[in-house]
Amino acid sequence: MQNNKKRPAEDTKGQKTAKKFTIFMQKKLLVLFGLVLLAFVGLSVRLMWINNEKGEKYSKQVLEQQAYDSITLPFRRGDIVDCNGTSLAVSEKVYNLVIDSYQILDKESYLEPTLQALGDCFPQLDMAAIREYITTHPESRYYVPLKKLTYAEISAFVERQNDTGEDENGELKPGNYIKGIWFEEEYRRTYPNGSLACDVIGFTTSDGMGMYGLEEYYDDILRGTTGREFGYLNDDSNLERTTKPAVDGYTLVSTLDVNIQSIVERYIKEFSDEYANNYTEGPAANNVGCIIMEVDTGNILAMASYPVYDLNSPYDLSAYYTEEEIAAMKENDTYYSTLNELWRNFCISDTYEPGSTFKPFTVAMGLETGVLTGNETYECDGGLVVVEGESPIRCHNRWGDGTVSVKHAIASSCNVALMKMSFAIGTDTFLEYQKNFNFGLKTNIDLAGESRTAELVHNADTMRRVELATGSFGQGFNVSMIQMITGYSALINGGYYYEPHMVQQIQTTNGAVVENIEPRVLKQVISESTSAQIREYCIAVCDPNYTGNTGKTARPAGYMIGGKTGTAQTLPRGNGEYVVSFIGFAPADDPQIAIYVVIDRPNMEDQTSGTRCATGIARNVLTEVLPYMGIYMTEELSEAEREELEAKKLEETIKYAPTVSGGDAGGEDTPSDNGNGTNGNRPVWMDFEKDPVTGYLIDPETGAFLDPETGDAIEGDYPAIIE
Repeated sequence: MQNNKKRPAEDTKGQKTAKKFTIFMQKKLLVLFGLVLLAFVGLSVRLMWINNEKGEKYSKQVLEQQAYDSITLPFRRGDIVDCNGTSLAVSEKVYNLVIDSYQILDKESYLEPTLQALGDCFPQLDMAAIREYITTHPESRYYVPLKKLTYAEISAFVERQNDTGEDENGELKPGNYIKGIWFEEEYRRTYPNGSLACDVIGFTTSDGMGMYGLEEYYDDILRGTTGREFGYLNDDSNLERTTKPAVDGYTLVSTLDVNIQSIVERYIKEFSDEYANNYTEGPAANNVGCIIMEVDTGNILAMASYPVYDLNSPYDLSAYYTEEEIAAMKENDTYYSTLNELWRNFCISDTYEPGSTFKPFTVAMGLETGVLTGNETYECDGGLVVVEGESPIRCHNRWGDGTVSVKHAIASSCNVALMKMSFAIGTDTFLEYQKNFNFGLKTNIDLAGESRTAELVHNADTMRRVELATGSFGQGFNVSMIQMITGYSALINGGYYYEPHMVQQIQTTNGAVVENIEPRVLKQVISESTSAQIREYCIAVCDPNYTGNTGKTARPAGYMIGGKTGTAQTLPRGNGEYVVSFIGFAPADDPQIAIYVVIDRPNMEDQTSGTRCATGIARNVLTEVLPYMGIYMTEELSEAEREELEAKKLEETIKYAPTVSGGDAGGEDTPSDNGNGTNGNRPVWMDFEKDPVTGYLIDPETGAFLDPETGDAIEGDYPAIIE
């Protein structure tokens, strides 16, 4: 029987469809394969680029992720030392105690021995809290309960931890069961001398960043580079290590001399202790500062102000405030502003009107330009009308100095004579030389925090006749201490303006010299002949045999020095508050150092008398510093001076005195002219009657007390701009 059945039509159609689908898919697969191949090639190229450009970076990241003991290797911050190598700031290695809960709980036998060792060796730990943390954080690999431990503090634990192996009975020693404890190394900044030179050195924050002083200014030099040790397990479960060592910071060799700095700070503190709560309740002055500089290098040998703070605990205010006062500061948000005031370096950051210490600069302007010869004389009757119709500007000696020479105008600090000189000098020349001496500009001393004074001095638009007159004796514009002593050094060293600096050398940790910072002469501001005349005038200020001068009390026993006193009014005028100062050089015949002492508003009823405190600090400091520097005395010691030195137990200083051949180097003033330029005119006030109780002279017209050496009023309210 014939089978007439046909294959279903759909089957035939299906074959055709499948055949067509297969060809189509082949084309699609071919395209897809091409795309995948291109993507693979692109990915390979990208991986090769990443490995070439960033392979090391990603390798470190992988190592860090694999690490079970990878650690940061801290750098050692560079030391700061004085010019003799005495340490001022050092970094000592300390240790953080790290607990690895995961490792301690790896075996049940580890927990108790480890806790026992911790409790025995670190009694400050709360062991109940430590046990709780370990048991409740079994996966923790890094917990730090104690920081900044010295090696002496961890040595007992390390010894017990390393006591492994077996004892004589074949049993495992305790160290085999102490697990999961290790010590992370870092460095702690310490200051061996506490508060010494705190304003100069500065300190570091908890994360090692420099704050204030040299620590901030040279932070990039003192800081090193952190290293890293990568620990990881390889395919065979063996520990592998990759180490990038830390690079330590450089050491700063400063220009400071610790011995000179200590002398300066001792006498500043002596003044501060003596006059604290003297007239009103409070410190001896708003600020007290002193700088000693080498006049021919710009090296700063000492820089100090008061109050001070301990560099090892810079946030501690307990030396000056009670706990209640400190708590109140924190509540009313004045705590950090108070700290910033304490940390602030008065010698470079604060400004004030210099007063009569500026007078030698004015005279130098006139001498250098030929406006003055030094042979001029001036009449002073106690005041000068600068602008017609206005009140006269008074001299500090309201009775007048009579006829004075240029030399005596400096020695007796005559405002009237200086004003007359300034009119001859003129505004343009005055402003030009003021800028030449860097007033209004930064000195660029290598310390953080130097003030800007560009807006605190006059310019051609603001200086009129009155400003020129008052500017001649240091009123009406502001300066900083570092500006004044740097300019004054140029004034008396032959005219050479040196850039002041605090660091003379940069070294590696092993003492190799990286850089020598040599003295830099920036310019010559006056000629050597003008400088010699200024020295002569300033020596007259301190000469004990010169009549009517203001700086006798600054002269140390056995030495002749030069200098200038200053008493500047503060704003508002007539408030009875003054900045008193003394600036000088020693020795007189061959200046080696300049000294500048400033007392900002001394705690006294009559603040003008604080000038004697400024000269007294200078005298005391120089009495010890000059012999220390190997500078021999040039003047014979009087019996009174010898007794003074013996009373201070300065036997070594006395050895620097020449042989006594009679006479009194510190003799009384004589009525003779002594070359003081008064043309034989003895000041009127010198003949006033002396008060038998106080020793002051008495003005017969007003009954006011006068200083027997200068004629200045001791008490009384007079309409005068003094010194």
